[in-house]
Amino acid sequence: MTPPTTVHSPLRLYGRSGELAATNALLTRLHHGDGGALVLTAPPGSGRTALLAHAVAAYRDLGAGPVLHVVGAPDERWVPYSGLHALLCAAGPAPGAPARVPRDGLLALLRRLGGGRPLLVCVDDAHLWDPDSRAALAFAARRLGPGSRAAVLIAAGDEAGLAGLPALRLGPLDEDAASALLDRLTGADPADPAVREALLREAAGNPGLLTALTGRLTPAQLAGRAPLPHPLPGGDDVLAAHADRVGHLPTATRTLLLIAAAAHAHEPEGAGADLALVRRAAASAAVPPAASDLALLTPGGTAGALRRAGDRVHFGEPLLRRALLHRAPPDRRRAAHALLAGLLAPGYAALIQRACASPGPDAPLAAALEAAAAPPRPHADRATALAHAAALTPDEAARSTRFAAAAEQYRLAGEPGRARATLARAGAAPGHGPAPHVRGLLTLADGPAPDAHEALLTAAALLAPHDPGRARDALLGAAEAAWAAGDALGYLDALTRIPTDAADRELSHYRDGMCAVLRGRIGAGHVLLRRCLDSGARDPGALLRAGAAGLVLGDLDAACRAGTRALAAVHASGAGALLPQALEHLAYAELRAGRHARARAHALDGLREACRTGRPNAAAHLHAVLALAASVESGARECAAHAEAALAGAAPHGLVQAETLATWALARADLAAGRSAEAAARLDPLVRPGPRRGHFATRMLAVPCYVEASVLAGRVVRGGGAEPVAEAVAEFAVWATRTTDPQVPAQLARCRALLAPVGEAAGRYGEALAHHDRAGGDFEQARTRLLFGSWLRRRRRTREAREPLRDALVGFERCGAAAWAARASGELRAAGEAVEAPGPSGAAAPLAALTPQQARIARCVAEGATNREVARRLSVSTRTVDHHLRNVFAALGVRSRTELAGLLGNGG
Repeated sequence: MTPPTTVHSPLRLYGRSGELAATNALLTRLHHGDGGALVLTAPPGSGRTALLAHAVAAYRDLGAGPVLHVVGAPDERWVPYSGLHALLCAAGPAPGAPARVPRDGLLALLRRLGGGRPLLVCVDDAHLWDPDSRAALAFAARRLGPGSRAAVLIAAGDEAGLAGLPALRLGPLDEDAASALLDRLTGADPADPAVREALLREAAGNPGLLTALTGRLTPAQLAGRAPLPHPLPGGDDVLAAHADRVGHLPTATRTLLLIAAAAHAHEPEGAGADLALVRRAAASAAVPPAASDLALLTPGGTAGALRRAGDRVHFGEPLLRRALLHRAPPDRRRAAHALLAGLLAPGYAALIQRACASPGPDAPLAAALEAAAAPPRPHADRATALAHAAALTPDEAARSTRFAAAAEQYRLAGEPGRARATLARAGAAPGHGPAPHVRGLLTLADGPAPDAHEALLTAAALLAPHDPGRARDALLGAAEAAWAAGDALGYLDALTRIPTDAADRELSHYRDGMCAVLRGRIGAGHVLLRRCLDSGARDPGALLRAGAAGLVLGDLDAACRAGTRALAAVHASGAGALLPQALEHLAYAELRAGRHARARAHALDGLREACRTGRPNAAAHLHAVLALAASVESGARECAAHAEAALAGAAPHGLVQAETLATWALARADLAAGRSAEAAARLDPLVRPGPRRGHFATRMLAVPCYVEASVLAGRVVRGGGAEPVAEAVAEFAVWATRTTDPQVPAQLARCRALLAPVGEAAGRYGEALAHHDRAGGDFEQARTRLLFGSWLRRRRRTREAREPLRDALVGFERCGAAAWAARASGELRAAGEAVEAPGPSGAAAPLAALTPQQARIARCVAEGATNREVARRLSVSTRTVDHHLRNVFAALGVRSRTELAGLLGNGG
């Protein structure tokens, strides 16, 4: 109780913002003279002691009063008041403090110990106190309130004996908080990604367990240079503490809990156990029926460990289930599994239980498990069976092959972390086995695309003499990696290595068609790719290739149909690893077809699946698709958020396609906001002739934006033919002859209209609009009308300009292109037509007092543009800008550009 003489820095806690807020609120009230109580409950290792220590340090920093901190289990010799004795010992000598404290006298004692100053009492591990002490503490704590000048903060494993007090339950850390804690634990040398996944999965959000597991690994193991031990060491103390929580229960109940824990072994993750099976096993283990029913049907029967949900039974805390199996003597654990195996019908579930009951290698059982790991069983079940089979296999080479096969099934199930951990157990697997292929595919999902390309080419070479089918799949994966990396030669190389197979005509057509297109033999390539679309394939991989063929052909409706069928086939197959890719392909096809809302919906679904299944490379591509959709629908802010996420994931992994799409999206959002110079600067390195930094298959899609931005920014001379923009249009014209995309002819005519001399521009715009009438598509047609109307307005043909601008506004509104509709509204107002102004909130209220041209200039200046930049953006003279800006200042009552920016909400 001695006042502190030094300032303590609170401990760094992760994922406990709610709990910290609650404890800080209690400390603040106490600092102002009002008492209270709070109970923090949590399973072992969840950080309740750290949270208590944080509160103690924080209160000492306030210097408001003394702290009484009771740590550790009480001395059992002082029963029945052992807990209160521990509290008195922590308080130190105090005049008149009795050795035994009656329940109704504890409150007065706490006030006396405070000496008239606010007193904080922190009690850790209160669940270890005897019942009478807990009851006395709870009795006093309930009576602490305003004016009591004492507060009690209690940490316990459960709320037993503390009912009626405000309580918080500490759950497991979420993924972000656990990752942040792991970063702190590993320090300057971050753990290898595969090691991180294994540690985070094993710790299950328990900070104590994560700390213990990390502390037992060597630097080489953390860095991925040495294999991880299996199982991971270091969790014994935390698991033992979990198991001890039910150690006081009767023997029959503990037997029931062990059986329930063992019954989860053959079930999918999170599915629980079969209640009827647990009851039958309990009866066979001589658990009294009354005890079994009581334990399973009432929350208190197993101290809250088990929860019933219909005909299933779950553990409230998964770590408790693991702890019971871990701490049980091996013979008892194997006996529980053997008992369950005998009650199950022959098949997968019985084999898994037999594997858990096996004391050592068992070749016949391993062979039976491998046979059970066959379709149509789900990939996760197949992985579990193969992993058990591998563990029981006495031959080292066969064991490695089975572990690699299990890793492949975990990958297909969308569990890359388990796949990597299982692959590490394969050790020195035979080179012709699945291990190199699986390793390459894992890198393709979460690693540099060039690395995945080389790894899969190597795997194909190793597999070709032994497993041609798997070698073919490895080459397709290598081609996919090269495509993502923008490596056209690598893509061709991988495809040409795929041997001709008369039995697989669809793949042969795809291979030959893509190679022909990339080598310039467009007609022959299109004929072959058209056969892919007409093949009637049902396999997810073949349907994804059909969708890609449709995009190359420019047959966007066919690409969307193939993408929809591919998504349905993936759902039917249960291959979770393919789901993000299928949604990405479909979203991109819908985007190309101009159906932006559908593209956004599919891309959001795909992004969730990519994050859930550990596929950050797919997430980068999906963020790029979402950025493109946002550049039409939502405007600059949402577009920038998705584009930044795409670029952050694409840059370190060499995903040139995602980078190109994200940059195009940012430029398109700039164009919608009238920032043409910025848009041209973004696109210039991607699409202009010279060294290619854009993706070979997508850079041409951005050329129309590049031409528009460059012309509006004043970077080209109309009628000129030597500038980079004119050269880009010439290249786009060649590309237009190679695609059947119905929008491309209209876009080409629009580009030529932008570059045409004044006397020819109107005719070019008319040609573009005629193409649009045949092709359809609201967004692209509205863009052409917007440019045509703006061109007419700048020629002072305002009456003629209003019709295309009005049609452009309607088109943008029809397809949900809000940012572009705002641009069209501004042009229409500048052409002298009354357009409904924005509501009277935010930045729009001051602008309501301005003319349309003044409002446009005010917005540009508020964004930080100079008079010269505004003039170039709006195609007026700097003198006109200066004149209007003086009138803006007078109308709005501001004296500087800074005040204008602040008034319009751009003060930052």
